[in-house]
Amino acid sequence: MAPHEQRSRGPWARKMGLLAVITLAVASAWWWLGRTSKPSAAAAPPAVPVVIEQASLRDVPHLLRGIGTVQSLHSVVVRTQVEGILTEVAFKEGQQVNRGDLLARIDDRAIAAEVAQARAEKARNEAQLHAARLDLERYGNLVRDEAISRQMVDQQKAQVEQLEATLRANEALIAAAQVRLSYTRITSPVTGRVGLRRVDAGNVVRPSDVQGLVSVTQIDPIAVVFSLPQDELPRLQALLRDPAGAAVTAFDRAGGTTLAEGRLSMIDNQIDPSTGTISLKAEFPNAEGKLWPGQFVAVEFRTGESQDATVVSARTIQRGRQGPFVFRIQEGKATVVPVTLGYADEDIAVVASGVTAGDTVVSDGHSRLKAGSVVKTTSTTGLASKGAAR
Repeated sequence: MAPHEQRSRGPWARKMGLLAVITLAVASAWWWLGRTSKPSAAAAPPAVPVVIEQASLRDVPHLLRGIGTVQSLHSVVVRTQVEGILTEVAFKEGQQVNRGDLLARIDDRAIAAEVAQARAEKARNEAQLHAARLDLERYGNLVRDEAISRQMVDQQKAQVEQLEATLRANEALIAAAQVRLSYTRITSPVTGRVGLRRVDAGNVVRPSDVQGLVSVTQIDPIAVVFSLPQDELPRLQALLRDPAGAAVTAFDRAGGTTLAEGRLSMIDNQIDPSTGTISLKAEFPNAEGKLWPGQFVAVEFRTGESQDATVVSARTIQRGRQGPFVFRIQEGKATVVPVTLGYADEDIAVVASGVTAGDTVVSDGHSRLKAGSVVKTTSTTGLASKGAAR
């Protein structure tokens, strides 16, 4: 090759060589980065954060809970039974009264006059009857002597019977007037607490008045009416047959403060088909007046007890196609364990099989778990005390 051709190709060759070196360096870097990223892609998934608890051994009472309404066993709207002017109101609003206590009076002068008139009429008829009986006795003597006819004796006898009937009518009129007179003195038909006064003294009151004079409501004892699912009916019937009955506790609406202790008294005679529930009534002594008619309360009563039971919180129980199960933690991994449940409520569950006391189970964080998942414990929860833990 001629010397001038070598000089013309020298710079071009050097450029091509430099380009080849750069290309080789980029390819080597790309290969190295790809190699180092493969182990990261194949790394194990991160641990799932969960909240755990330990199954415990305890005695668990079987409880039924519901929301009910306080109702008075006796509530009466007191109305007048005669028309007249209300002359006296003998109670104070909110006062506790006993059966038979005077509540009000109505002007009784007109009815008292009717009683007096009926008694005077009776006295007059008694006098006439006395005279007619004497005449009948004399006529009887005369007819034996044939001084008068038998017809006169029969007529006098009929007169006596007529006066006797009139006298009985007088007695009935007097009794009716006395009853009406007693209505002017209005008394409480039950022992209880009076409500707001609905009419003042001086007004004319009538039996047709819808609002009446006042209401009297029995406070002690008192009842609570509540509903439970129809599935609980067999247990409820067994409790009602028990001579000791079922002890029922009434709480405030939030369920935190105990208001009264009572007994289940009755089960309604039919199930509500629209709700699938049955109504029940419990009676409570209420001397302190903590239960008030119309008040909403929470009720709770015991239907039995599971002794030495394995217990977990209700939130640990999961539901699957094969039935209930829990996630048990062993060696840092989650294991799916099918369980058989006994008694359960919204707080706790009694496990008949599948879990034993001391096992660690997941109580929160289930959504990301599956069999074999590695877990990371964020906190440990405990069960609310509902019996003696062991």
